[in-house]
Amino acid sequence: MKRALITGVTGQDGSYLAELLLEKGYKVFALRRRTSTQNYENVENIKDKLQWIDGDLTDLASLITAVQIAQPDEVYNLAAQSFVATSWPQPISTGQITALGVTNMLEAVRIVKPDARFYQASSSEMFGKVVETPQNEKTPFYPRSPYGVSKVYGHWITVNYRESFNMFACSGILFNHESPRRGLEFVTRKVTNTVAKIKLGLVDELRLGNLDARRDWGFAGDYVKAMWLMLQQNTPDDYIISTGETHSVEELVNIAFSYVGLDWRNYVIIDRNLIRPAEVDLLLGDCTKAKEKLAWKTEVSFKELIQMMVDADLEKLKK
Repeated sequence: MKRALITGVTGQDGSYLAELLLEKGYKVFALRRRTSTQNYENVENIKDKLQWIDGDLTDLASLITAVQIAQPDEVYNLAAQSFVATSWPQPISTGQITALGVTNMLEAVRIVKPDARFYQASSSEMFGKVVETPQNEKTPFYPRSPYGVSKVYGHWITVNYRESFNMFACSGILFNHESPRRGLEFVTRKVTNTVAKIKLGLVDELRLGNLDARRDWGFAGDYVKAMWLMLQQNTPDDYIISTGETHSVEELVNIAFSYVGLDWRNYVIIDRNLIRPAEVDLLLGDCTKAKEKLAWKTEVSFKELIQMMVDADLEKLKK
């Protein structure tokens, strides 16, 4: 039985990945940061199947203990301060968790279980003010937020440990990926949840910032399969994971409202306070390498994804 250690397991990606690994017969260890209240909503269906270990990405000693307990064959580092907007008012904590936290996790693996295969969750936000479109594995980074800057550090320290210590360490540069498990602060879930509330007569408006921003959006359930595939290869490498399509926030809004029979123009209000200090205008990934080397592909379309999220929010609100 293979053993895996996942950080960030209660998040969107961590929960889908944990389900995938359990289905494949893994013994899954989940790092849990101690807080006064715990949110297990995304893993409620598998909570009792996970082996929980208390630890914190900012505390190396706790991570060393976690790796000693788990003795993992594979480590998936998904934990981060992952909301871009929060990284401006909280740049220090974002850096400590999203940047230095990666070093702590790599160091724990290097000290205790150097033969473990390591996955780092990199982000398309590293490309920021893009210098070419589409973006591939060789496109230079130009991050436009403290979050993006932190992810660049996490990415390159993973490459450095691979090259310095001959560790099997990979980074998946994932473009935006969503699901019904996405946090309410993210624009996709904010839209689908508010559309469901409007449809049910609970609210009467949706406030958004930049409707022209374009992203390459995919389904998180598809993307975690790529994470696993990266660690099954003969040699470690970094991969772009994306759909190869780009859509605007306005398209997202139109699909969500149209799905419930409403015209978005009657409900959407542009709020200047929601516009980022430095905007990322366009992200579009070239995932040719992942398709060819990992035999990976997306299965859920953008329209299907948004409709899936609206359905899930309607069902949750009705309950």
